[in-house]
Amino acid sequence: MSQELKQNQTSEAVLTVKSSDLASALPLTSEDSFPAVFATARMIALMELAAARMMKPLLKQEELSVGVGVNIIHTAATTVGEEVKAVATFLKLEGKLYHFSVEVFDNGGLVGKGEHTRAIVATERLINSAKKRLNKEL
Repeated sequence: MSQELKQNQTSEAVLTVKSSDLASALPLTSEDSFPAVFATARMIALMELAAARMMKPLLKQEELSVGVGVNIIHTAATTVGEEVKAVATFLKLEGKLYHFSVEVFDNGGLVGKGEHTRAIVATERLINSAKKRLNKEL
């Protein structure tokens, strides 16, 4: 690996909330109904992106980092057009798992927070194991 993460090292990801980022964009059927505010799923994706960006220098060719755990609370609503910023803070490496504290902010303050865990995997191995698990041709 080309470098190591340092405890309390941070990385960010910023997004301007679009209509496609809202919970109201998530329904699969007309019976599903969600409010027109920043979706928790999109918030978590932004948190993951902030952590993944920090890990990029650790990756060898044909490797990627994958999210393996989240423990998140979404504490405030954000509307379309607002900018949100995720901040990932590296906490520790435990075995092969990278642990992060993650927070998301908008202009009003804290929107969500929690913990996120990632691991480094070989891209081909990940795809092949998914196919094998689903009994698909390799």
